[in-house]
Amino acid sequence: MEKGLYKKLFLSTFQLSACTFGGGFVIIPLMRRKFVRELHWISEQEMMDITAIAQSSPGAIAVNASVMTGYQIAGFPGAMIAVLGTVLPPLLIISVISFFYRQFRDSLIVSLVMRGMLAGVAAVVCDVVINMLRSICSQKRIFPILMFVLAFAAVRFFGVNIILIILVCGLFGALDMKIQDKEAKA
Repeated sequence: MEKGLYKKLFLSTFQLSACTFGGGFVIIPLMRRKFVRELHWISEQEMMDITAIAQSSPGAIAVNASVMTGYQIAGFPGAMIAVLGTVLPPLLIISVISFFYRQFRDSLIVSLVMRGMLAGVAAVVCDVVINMLRSICSQKRIFPILMFVLAFAAVRFFGVNIILIILVCGLFGALDMKIQDKEAKA
């Protein structure tokens, strides 16, 4: 791979991470815009797969997504470069904030800015859900849509533990893939 690709991958993940507040659910649509729509380095389906795996894997969603995106683009070196670009901005920001913690803690302006960012985070999370649902519905298969609705209802209305939801959805997803493979071979 060429050095220019590594540099662009690092700068892209660094910029996304530095300008993103709200965690993994916020960075995912920005990664989609950058790597799928602008740079055309990965496909929409690959990004959906990366998103699903990043959410179900232990650890920070942004880091998981960066590892898989970087690997998809440039193999193991790409994964390491993407992770470095993703973790470096928060590390630097947290280091500065910890140095000035007392001043930040009592600042009304910082408190108001953080409240304002919550609205933006909520909007981006809604965007992720809508895009995932749109992708699921475009497959014109009832099972994934049913799983989406049941998982949402179980968490929202019945308070089912999210880990249980992930395990059950993973199990049913694996069974669904096995059934699809059998149907494709038949």
